[in-house]
Amino acid sequence: MTLAEDNGPERGGDDLLAAEYVLGVLSADERQIASRRIDTETAFARLVDAWEVHFAPMAAAYAAIEPPTSVKAAIDRRLFASSAAASAPGAGLLGSLAFWRGLAAAALAALAVFVALPFVNPSLPPPETRLVASLAADNSNVKYLAVYDAARQEVGLSLVSGERGAGKDFELWMIEGKNAPVSMGVIPAGQTARMAVTPAVQRKLAQGAVLAVSLEPTGGSPTGRPTGPVVAAGDLKGI
Repeated sequence: MTLAEDNGPERGGDDLLAAEYVLGVLSADERQIASRRIDTETAFARLVDAWEVHFAPMAAAYAAIEPPTSVKAAIDRRLFASSAAASAPGAGLLGSLAFWRGLAAAALAALAVFVALPFVNPSLPPPETRLVASLAADNSNVKYLAVYDAARQEVGLSLVSGERGAGKDFELWMIEGKNAPVSMGVIPAGQTARMAVTPAVQRKLAQGAVLAVSLEPTGGSPTGRPTGPVVAAGDLKGI
């Protein structure tokens, strides 16, 4: 069950559901429901548009990469080899069944290259290097979306709702099983933030640890352990 399901529209779940839709972490059934709502509900469609704009800088951080020419050549061989064999030497172009099949396939060739690129270009980080978590808690209006990028060794945070208040800070923690929480630092103020992750914490996050946010005095916990209430938490999941 997603965080948006747990909270429902009456607790601001639509905003979080729209964000999860844009991030691509919904199940197939949930994504179908959200897609239908985009088509039929103007307010929900606007929320999705707003989150697409909000997350756009994350995509902009990755430079465009030209696909290797070998990929296009391999796709051409698979798509057109049988068509070339089927063409009669003296047949007219427009009367050739192979021509029409090839024309339809050609329309998909560029898309096929684009889809295949992440699997053949080693310079792109594999999908499992990015994990996402929806952070929330009962009796708290604080909600964060967290994206862990192993390739960049950082966690990106987007504040969905809630405020820290005067004289307080939000602190991010990593929790592994029954072990004591490990501080990842005070979350910088603002709607978005990026926090570096130490190698030791990276190994834990890769295994699916829990992220949590506590409310602490300015500057963070003075004890190295959460001293204030945990206002948001959630499991990391693969995108």
